[in-house]
Amino acid sequence: MTQSDVDPNAVITWLRELQDHLCARFEAFEPEQHFVQDAWQREAGGGGDTRVLADGATFERAGVNFSRVTGDELPASASARRPELAGRAYTATGVSVVVHPRNPYVPTAHANVRFFVAEHPDEAPVWWFGGGFDLTPYYGFREDAITWHQAAQAACAPFGDALYPEYKQWCDEYFYLPHRQEARGIGGLFFDDLNELGFAQSFAFGRSVGQAFINTYAPIVERRRHMAYGERERAFQLYRRGRYVEFNLVYDRGTLFGLQSRGRTESILMSMPPLAAWRYREQPEPGSAEAELTEFFLQPRDWLALAAQAEASQETG
Repeated sequence: MTQSDVDPNAVITWLRELQDHLCARFEAFEPEQHFVQDAWQREAGGGGDTRVLADGATFERAGVNFSRVTGDELPASASARRPELAGRAYTATGVSVVVHPRNPYVPTAHANVRFFVAEHPDEAPVWWFGGGFDLTPYYGFREDAITWHQAAQAACAPFGDALYPEYKQWCDEYFYLPHRQEARGIGGLFFDDLNELGFAQSFAFGRSVGQAFINTYAPIVERRRHMAYGERERAFQLYRRGRYVEFNLVYDRGTLFGLQSRGRTESILMSMPPLAAWRYREQPEPGSAEAELTEFFLQPRDWLALAAQAEASQETG
């Protein structure tokens, strides 16, 4: 494949279409609230379009951010896995979405697809795709976890049987809080530095991931958003949101890249929940749904095998 086969403009066009599509799907859950659009320019190069829906009936905050930024030197967070690219000029474009629902039974969701080009005057440009999606429940439901991972596998399947287990494991390892010794959620897919499939297939994989995210998350929202909850569930949701904040500020490479590249702080931190809480030495009641979250759902698990076991049990029962 030659460099002329790489088409950054096609990626940008699709990313803008994806942003429109995501916003429309989320707004369909909201009878009154709409996304506020905030176009911005970056002094160091590039800009973006941040869209935030706040104080909705279903979503306390939903953010869908498109950005295209350029710089003279790739930040450390972007070159950590590829130190040979350190110091190169770069262009980074992508869409990032984070949804914090109001109802504690609806999980928080995150997804992004991004495209990088690193350039050097004496060498050919180096490009790659990255992204994925993951789910962070406060109250776990096996049905949701299984369908989420089935969709992740289906998104990967056309591109090779090895991708889902590789990117599922990568997601489990990435969205982990070492200082808490626990996962952030039930995972999904995480990939980076993807170019070995060639541009056309790598781009197609990114599109597959983006579409699978919204096609799977929207039905979960619909199933859970009308479930009754009280002060106990709300308090637990805010407590668990604290873990989300800790991960994003301490470990998340996207957040670190944005801050290190002197990006737009308001857009970078749109991923934060509007409310969160920290309580000292919180211990869920043994045997409770709150305890089940960490004891079962946040443990490393083969959700597809669990689905197969359940299906086999039904057939033999």
